[in-house]
Amino acid sequence: MAEKDKDLRKIKELIEIMECHELAEIEIKHGDDKICLKRCSTEQPTVTAVPMISPDPGVVASVSKQQNVQSTPSSQATAQPEEDLAEIKSPMVGTFYATPSPESEPYVEPGSHVDSQTVVCIVEAMKVMNEIKAETGGTITEVLVTNGQAVEYGQVLFRVRPD
Repeated sequence: MAEKDKDLRKIKELIEIMECHELAEIEIKHGDDKICLKRCSTEQPTVTAVPMISPDPGVVASVSKQQNVQSTPSSQATAQPEEDLAEIKSPMVGTFYATPSPESEPYVEPGSHVDSQTVVCIVEAMKVMNEIKAETGGTITEVLVTNGQAVEYGQVLFRVRPD
């Protein structure tokens, strides 16, 4: 389990290096493993980790870039009230789960009040279930992803109206 956390940290570091040096693509081969990181744009890279020998379905991950909507002058007037909202972002690449188990209620829904220690979801990465905390206090106004959806590092999961 510690090795999986170490691998995830290395992938995050590679993403940060790509962003810092504005690299479009990086490929690393180590033994039987190969990791390819390609940027779709200047904002977020696409991550594909593929084992070269004896693939395990749980190890292969492919995450596509979420479409970003550009703000236009006409939409800025309607976006003004939303500028006060805080965002809860995914700290890693993985699969989003809104509930602790399939038969459970969601951790939070629009209208739910959260504080900095409130668990808002789980992001599964490399078969490890990571509880994601709000890290802010307020009321959930929007849930931007669906249960079971693949999420990227830095992708906005929730919007919160601060207290």
